[in-house]
Amino acid sequence: MKSHLFLLLIVALPLFVSCSSQPQTFDELTSNIEEFLENEEGTFAVAFKDLNNPDNVFYLNADTLFHAASTMKTPVMIEVFKRIEADQFSIYDSITVKNEFTSIVDGSTFEIDIQDDSDDPIEHMVGEKVTLYDLVHAMITYSSNIATNILIEMVGAEETTQTMRDMGAENIHVLRGLYDMKAFDQGLSNRTTARDLAIIFENLAQHKYLTQESNEMMIDILMDQYYLDVIPRNLPDNLIVANKTGSISGVEHDSAIVYLQDGRSYVLIFLSKDLPDDERGREIGASVSEMIYDYYVAN
Repeated sequence: MKSHLFLLLIVALPLFVSCSSQPQTFDELTSNIEEFLENEEGTFAVAFKDLNNPDNVFYLNADTLFHAASTMKTPVMIEVFKRIEADQFSIYDSITVKNEFTSIVDGSTFEIDIQDDSDDPIEHMVGEKVTLYDLVHAMITYSSNIATNILIEMVGAEETTQTMRDMGAENIHVLRGLYDMKAFDQGLSNRTTARDLAIIFENLAQHKYLTQESNEMMIDILMDQYYLDVIPRNLPDNLIVANKTGSISGVEHDSAIVYLQDGRSYVLIFLSKDLPDDERGREIGASVSEMIYDYYVAN
């Protein structure tokens, strides 16, 4: 009998050792994330909010400013829906797609280069009419730069920034449209912080700023995201994630609401810059996301 018990203990031991390596507390999880990022080349920021447990909040370099890249498109979407609620627009308004925009530097015009192999459906519809919903959907899901610039001209960059202030995001700054190279050369770019994006996504998830109907429609659009190579990358395929990425050379961002299978949800923001390799930046963000998900599944 004793020998059988000994054998059972030997068989069970590897399982026990494996489980013990999983962080047992939220503080252990955040320490693991910090240690992981310290060993990677680049500058990183993380903001995490458990939407069911207010004690589980984690910030790393959360107030460091980053080039916003395409994460600024979520604020533009919110501003559009704010105007819809004010009856300034209808989501079904018909709008002509154009590719001529004005620089904030001197009022000169510029165009966005259109790639023949682009996934963005709006780029191939210049001169055609689409609905306002089509523009917003393409701006978020395919990160359409043409759609973004059309929408910014409609609602205003300054007005979008003010709405973010009203939501409690104090440092994000939507300054201009995309590919305004004269502005870029003068250092005039859209900026964000991880904390501000977390505030914005928490507002969306908890329907704090606009109506429930507007927030649910915006979350549905985020759920249609085409680019899934950062926060959702290593998560189960059937997991619901509402996210918006952002990427330029040396910069890889993602911002998301993650909905767990058991009904819990959380907001996760991952920002990076000074990356020597963009693909490695996406892998790092995916690893942080996976660490958090594994912790929640295990606990």
